[in-house]
Amino acid sequence: MDEGLARGDDGIVRCWWAGSKPDYQVYHDNEWGTPTGNDRTLFEKICLEGFQSGLSWYTILKKRENFRAAFASFDIDTVAAFDDGDVERLVLDAGIVRHRGKIKSTINNALRAQEMRSEFGSLAAYFWAYEPKADQRPVKMDYAAAMQLAKTDVSAAISKDLKKRGWSFVGPTTIYAFMQAMGMVNDHLEGCICRDMIETARENFERPQKSL
Repeated sequence: MDEGLARGDDGIVRCWWAGSKPDYQVYHDNEWGTPTGNDRTLFEKICLEGFQSGLSWYTILKKRENFRAAFASFDIDTVAAFDDGDVERLVLDAGIVRHRGKIKSTINNALRAQEMRSEFGSLAAYFWAYEPKADQRPVKMDYAAAMQLAKTDVSAAISKDLKKRGWSFVGPTTIYAFMQAMGMVNDHLEGCICRDMIETARENFERPQKSL
């Protein structure tokens, strides 16, 4: 079997990081890399990637339902209206990552997301406009290629623009993980059961456009 792939107890070949944990495998098989144009989902993903900074993604995945309950299912307008009392409530919530800076960042980013929707019509239109062209991607997505992609020129450009717009916890590495999760790129490895399925989903996905 090629490096970077792993066969689970169910006989399915996946990317190595899916491991043997059933919930991680479900996330890998059914969500990671699937293209989405839903603003709430995109806001959730970028916020959770920010919370993941310095931690493992599995830590965040296990707490995701708690995050959703704490942050009103990541409804942008609701989170944007959170106040200091909500910050204190969330700092005491043992079900999430109790990092005051990241909590305040999520509220700030909801406000910035509102501004982005006003300008572009949707978060989806903004982010998908950055989709890398074919010649910006590895010819073959194998383990060696994947190890070179902690951040890219595109993720650096998005990060720089978001910071200019006032977003926080959106460094180039965090943004590349977000690009992977939202399906802007297909980083399932060659030979993974999901590689071709995600490629087909991306081919059929209608890219959101900026509102006129």
